[in-house]
Amino acid sequence: MLRYAGRRLLQAVPLMLLVIVVTFTIIHTAPGDPVTYMYAAFNVTAEQMEVIRNQLGLNDPLHVQFLRYMLRLLRGDLGYSHVNGGPVLSLIVQRLPATLLLSLSGLALASLGGIALGVAAARRRGSITDYLVSAVSVAGYCMPVFWLGIVLVLVFAIWLKWFPSMGMETMRQQLTGLARLGDVVRHLVLPATTLGSYFLAEYARLTRASMLETLSQDFIVVARAKGLRERAVIWRHALRNSLLGIVPVLGVHVGILLVSATVTETVFAWPGLGRLTFNAVLQRDYPLLMGVFVFVGWSVIAANLVADIVCAIVDPRVRYVD
Repeated sequence: MLRYAGRRLLQAVPLMLLVIVVTFTIIHTAPGDPVTYMYAAFNVTAEQMEVIRNQLGLNDPLHVQFLRYMLRLLRGDLGYSHVNGGPVLSLIVQRLPATLLLSLSGLALASLGGIALGVAAARRRGSITDYLVSAVSVAGYCMPVFWLGIVLVLVFAIWLKWFPSMGMETMRQQLTGLARLGDVVRHLVLPATTLGSYFLAEYARLTRASMLETLSQDFIVVARAKGLRERAVIWRHALRNSLLGIVPVLGVHVGILLVSATVTETVFAWPGLGRLTFNAVLQRDYPLLMGVFVFVGWSVIAANLVADIVCAIVDPRVRYVD
């Protein structure tokens, strides 16, 4: 298992380097820069702005800027955000808990709900349940996240007034303990539902297809011939083998959720990495953008590594594929 995990980790190193190179090139060749954002609205001459760019190293050749960034990155330094005024790592750490809460809640809702729907559809293939699950899955795929978020706000926050429309906590109240926890959960319901809707549809379709394939295998016929209850056949035997095709997708979706949270957090004014990234794009905050992308890249690699190890635990044959 250690050799298998080591191989997976070594394979991720060149991928991470490629992500850094591509991201750095795209960000630094895009129009605009942080100096223009910070000083264009003030009475600052073009010559003074050039002096500031020279001080920040923005006029250096691109390869020089990249080497300087890589040297800092090797020391664990993600840079300094001149627009937000602070170390990039500190800004990410401040926003990370809110994003993790939203992303993991959306992922839990999507995975558990999608797997349950997929199993129900596979058990009743060709029934009304199967058709309803398929219809919900198609609707989830086609529905833009920002549009669903706006609809949920209109219906459940403005018309019915069941949930708050924005933020993570009620700002005018100083709540503590369980009262604060309940307030955060109420604020979390709509954004987590919005974020998890697309992935719930994907897990439902993936689970259904995987379960149908597994249920046609010989070991399922043998399990039923032994007189096992249908519930045990479905949940203990069929679903366990079907999860081999679902667990790797969970690892990929961790990184996608961090990126998808940008739109959701903007719609619901959720104070996480998504809003931080959105503002960094508008402000052309190069160090902050690079820091967020590097962090997301590391998260994807770590999540995929964990998913691979889980697959190897569930099915030891996976360790010897490579």
